[in-house]
Amino acid sequence: QVQLVESGGGSVQAGGSLRLSCAASGRTFSTYATGWFRQAPGKEREFVAAVSGSAGSTYYADSVKGRFTISRDNAKNTVYLQMNSLKPEDTAVYYCAAGRGGSYNYTPNYTYWGQGTQVTVSS
Repeated sequence: QVQLVESGGGSVQAGGSLRLSCAASGRTFSTYATGWFRQAPGKEREFVAAVSGSAGSTYYADSVKGRFTISRDNAKNTVYLQMNSLKPEDTAVYYCAAGRGGSYNYTPNYTYWGQGTQVTVSS
């Protein structure tokens, strides 16, 4: 069993930065790939970024590539999402998720989900 708690969301102007954190419980967290997804009002949840359990591989949606960086510290059971050059279209609730196997950008492959943290980017 893994429990995930996101933090670090907030309001920022376009061009600004935020760092999201996902704190996990459970001794096996390092065996799970961890992803960040987001959902804007009226839209489907979409993949943002993912990192393998060992942190050896990272994956990004094209819309955030070059602006967002995902990382993890397994000693702290925490995954981070550094978001730079934020745009109004990045506004959404951001969710952390953990899972094993399958494509990193496929929502059903993730078993555990956090409650989400709101990110609002104003122009």
